[in-house]
Amino acid sequence: MRSKLIILSSLLLCGSAQAAETATAPDTIEARTQGCSTCHGAHGEGNKDPYFPRIAGKPAGYLFNQLQNFRDGKRSYPPMNYLLAYLHDDYLTEFADYFSSQTLEEQTPFAHEPTLTTDGERLVKQGAAARGIPACILCHGRLLTGIEPGIPGLVGLNSRYIAAQLVSWRVGTRRAKTPDCMHEIALHLTEAEIGQVSKWLAAQMPPSPAVPAAPGSWKTPLACGSEP
Repeated sequence: MRSKLIILSSLLLCGSAQAAETATAPDTIEARTQGCSTCHGAHGEGNKDPYFPRIAGKPAGYLFNQLQNFRDGKRSYPPMNYLLAYLHDDYLTEFADYFSSQTLEEQTPFAHEPTLTTDGERLVKQGAAARGIPACILCHGRLLTGIEPGIPGLVGLNSRYIAAQLVSWRVGTRRAKTPDCMHEIALHLTEAEIGQVSKWLAAQMPPSPAVPAAPGSWKTPLACGSEP
């Protein structure tokens, strides 16, 4: 009797092992993007960590550009550089299209800093033309939700993430195709202004849903390499 039980147990174990070997993940874009969810949320909604931003609902062209830039070393962040090193453009296009199609119906602002001033709001809405700083709304849209196909939204992001990106543009660890307009703009911002702009943007309630403006609906004041 005992020998029969041993044989039966062995058969069951073998069957389980074979089933495990033949099991495969579903061939869907949702399954392939699960590797992104640890940092960016299940649907790209982001999380409270300052450096893992929302990617859901951003323009597909912008997301594709950034995936390319991480892969090709134009944007420096070692985990992303490593993950994307061997992925082809068609694969990156799938990722970009998927996350751009994800909509966030409800969001809350990230910032709770009591030190907000009118200086940040003035730069966002009016800029400082005499110093070569256009208003953020002139390039990122009236609602700051971005413009299709290549300009990202600025609301729904952590202030430290925004500040880090502005500094990266300024020092060249983040770059875009020529003309690299964000590099030129960031060069004219002081450290204090970067903090003021970042805090004000992070404190804004994103519209619901936060979708980018349609292509051709907005004329930007600068030629920018991220736009076709």
